[in-house]
Amino acid sequence: MSFKKNKYTVIRQAISKDLASFIANYFSMQKQVYDTCMKERYFSPFENIIGHYEGENGQIPNTYSQYSNIAMETLMLKCLPKMEEATGLELYPAYTYARIYKKGDELKRHKDRFSCEISTTMNLGGDDWAIYLSPNENVGVPDGKNITPESKAKGVKVDLKQGDMLVYSGCELEHWRKPFKGRECIQVFLHYNNSRTPGSRDNMFDKRLHLGLPSWFKK
Repeated sequence: MSFKKNKYTVIRQAISKDLASFIANYFSMQKQVYDTCMKERYFSPFENIIGHYEGENGQIPNTYSQYSNIAMETLMLKCLPKMEEATGLELYPAYTYARIYKKGDELKRHKDRFSCEISTTMNLGGDDWAIYLSPNENVGVPDGKNITPESKAKGVKVDLKQGDMLVYSGCELEHWRKPFKGRECIQVFLHYNNSRTPGSRDNMFDKRLHLGLPSWFKK
């Protein structure tokens, strides 16, 4: 499958199942710590340094998530050579976003903002959950804030096993997931920019000083 031709490709066993399990268990334990600290009121409801639950206006409401978890940002660098090989592009790291999905969650049809120009979603563990792409229709334009106008395309179904990752053009391909029927699914998104795209160098690290910093810590 050619990324250049289709704007997406799948890398099977991009990382080993052992490494995927290690990261999934680490992130699950972090969620447990966050839940306990919130319950015992050690954290403010506005604290998100070790993650948060997305609000009602979030992409996946009431789901534990984290922007720029340091382990995930390290994984992004580890996967950079494979991403460049798969795409044939020189890439700049932007940011990561990890989630622990629960039964009933649904990822609405959307396209992504500029920092997600070249992206991957990786299955770290839990129950499998297919993602859909619409490579043959070009609807809507991402504005960095709002979900784009959606098509009615049936799309291409991509199943990912633990350690697999889907590489795709996040700003060009509409993508979505149907309501999750499993108990739990741990995924991480690794986002990059094409070095040849105007503005990509200024956007490196999602305009942060360096990787690992929260989203509000801009240059």
